Amino acid sequence: MYRRESYNLSVMRPFWITSFLMAGLCLTPAAAQKQPFTFDAMTQVKRVSDPQLSPDGRLVAFTVSVVEMEKNGSNRQIWIVPAGGGSPRQITTEGQNSRPRWSPDSRRLSFLSSRSGTQQIWTMNPDGTDARQVTRLATEADGHIWSPDGANFVFSSEVYPDCPDEACNERRLEQEKQSKVKARVYTSLLYRHWSQWQGKRRKHVMMVPAGGGLVKDLTPGFIFDVPPFSLGGGEDYAVSPDGKEVAYVAKLDENQATSTNSEIFVVPVEGGEPKQVSTSEGADNGPAYSPDGKWLAWRMQQTGGYESDRWRLVLYNRETGSMQTLTETIDRNVDSFTWHPDSTRIAYVLEDRGRHPAHIISINGGGARAITRGSSSVGDLQFTPDGRTLIYTEQSGSSPVEIFRAVSGEGAPVPLTRVNDALLSRYELTRYEEFTVAGAEGAQVHGFMVKPPAFNPEKRYPALMLIHGGPQGAWGESFSYRWNPQVFAAAGFVVVMPNPRGSTGYGQRFTDEINADWGGRVYEDLMSVADYTASLPYVDGRRMAAAGGSYGGYMVNWILGHTDRFRALVSHAGVYDLRSMGGETEELWFTRWEFKGYPWETPEIHERWSPSVHAARFSTPTLVIHGELDFRVPYGQGLQLFTALQANGVPSKLLMYPDEGHWILKPQNSRLWHEQFIEWITEWTRERPDGN
Repeated sequence: MYRRESYNLSVMRPFWITSFLMAGLCLTPAAAQKQPFTFDAMTQVKRVSDPQLSPDGRLVAFTVSVVEMEKNGSNRQIWIVPAGGGSPRQITTEGQNSRPRWSPDSRRLSFLSSRSGTQQIWTMNPDGTDARQVTRLATEADGHIWSPDGANFVFSSEVYPDCPDEACNERRLEQEKQSKVKARVYTSLLYRHWSQWQGKRRKHVMMVPAGGGLVKDLTPGFIFDVPPFSLGGGEDYAVSPDGKEVAYVAKLDENQATSTNSEIFVVPVEGGEPKQVSTSEGADNGPAYSPDGKWLAWRMQQTGGYESDRWRLVLYNRETGSMQTLTETIDRNVDSFTWHPDSTRIAYVLEDRGRHPAHIISINGGGARAITRGSSSVGDLQFTPDGRTLIYTEQSGSSPVEIFRAVSGEGAPVPLTRVNDALLSRYELTRYEEFTVAGAEGAQVHGFMVKPPAFNPEKRYPALMLIHGGPQGAWGESFSYRWNPQVFAAAGFVVVMPNPRGSTGYGQRFTDEINADWGGRVYEDLMSVADYTASLPYVDGRRMAAAGGSYGGYMVNWILGHTDRFRALVSHAGVYDLRSMGGETEELWFTRWEFKGYPWETPEIHERWSPSVHAARFSTPTLVIHGELDFRVPYGQGLQLFTALQANGVPSKLLMYPDEGHWILKPQNSRLWHEQFIEWITEWTRERPDGN
């Protein structure tokens, strides 16, 4: 697959990036005195993201978000830290500020800000002074990038496709706002997505002078979002190094609800006919020009209609038009990538067994080489101009995201930020432990375990199995703010996080083996993990609970009709009835692929794997959670499940959020979610007077 070698970014000396381990994670007497990591502790964590290295390699700008519980929201501001080390400091305060991006000469920092009342592009000095507003669009601005000459910004804005100018957009917005009729009319699918109904506006790629001025639409007249909703990470438009061309992602298939076929197009900045350069039937995204301008790279899926096909790294020769797949022999997803300054190599992050290490590969092909190692996950890779220093983010299941610097030949990496050290020093966060069990057909099922704080191996604890969503997803070494196992472990549970059939990071075949088999091998895998968990000497196998969201909620609903081994269940946004789900959900490419057609085309598959068919067998106490703005798994699925539980006399509770979608994001709503979740599983797994 690939060789795990040390790789020197300049002269081939050993170059390792090791994991940064927070002090006090081992169970020493001092650590035993630390507090459990509760929900309230989690809300105090500063969330570091989006580091941006200045072109001269001197400074790193980044964002920090903090939860504001009383305001039921969060506050995001821009910070800066010297790339060579020093104290980070906040440089914005007014409004919400995000997405810092450096001018090519490193003298100005652009950013998005709401300080004027709407989200617009601004610029400022690197110390936060001399802030100047660039755009004043009624349709607002998002996703801005600098042109390499520093003359323009390319960005996106949701405009009316038939409007020729800003005045038209402003007028139409006001007319919509003042209209007493709020009805919606549709003649095609994907009329709503995630948690929003489709309006009359569409996202377009725009350009504006860096000093402000006339805005130009680079994708005029497009009736679809450009770029579209992305199935993966990375920027979905880029400007060539000579500033003459823009590459962008567009999905032009007429039926947007069934197609995943986004393509890469290029268009002259001065205007002209777009040219399609990608050719796959699946998704293509994240175009990035090489620094020398000779190449265009992007991530590609080959199979149309399958959102969980393997992501490959593709290279396109701009002069000859030839194309090659650099990672064809690597059976893992490429999550993100960045060019090395010499334009002959590309560093990328892939997913492997619950972790996200970084590798580097030559554009001439050959073996990929690991440039990180350890138990953590990395991202946001960026090289200094000389290629000797790598700036990146790192996180694990017991440590939130921080920014690091690794210099070729100079030993261990150095953290540039430690914004959470003081907070986390007061709490006990347990390091992930790994396990592997034999699942269905003898397949090896890998997973992680988190033990309670002040763990005593002589005690017997209740266990909580968390089932991930997707289903093509995975638990891994990352710090979550929605399903954080540290919080559940702090409530006194041994938390088990298996990656059964369908999980990513274990090869494409393992991922594919859940297609049209939602309750088959994956269920056997999970029951094997349950057997393993119950056999542990410190787990009370009579007091086990299971919980999951989305597909994980589906599996909880499936478990309801197939076993009574769990004392309690929690089904969050879970699929209950596949037939009605097939007509309610929005991304039809997903359900069509997973069940080989619409419900009326493959009724036997929908019937076979629908939890609703087994409702008569439900007996396990279940907490049902759903958001009314969930268009991925519409909340009718939760209502049907709760109805079946109540009708069958099964102890159950319904927690419904009128202002949330697939995820529960508002801080006070999240607090209630955690309270209800932990209260439910704690009550039903409590030791009974008879010792059971």
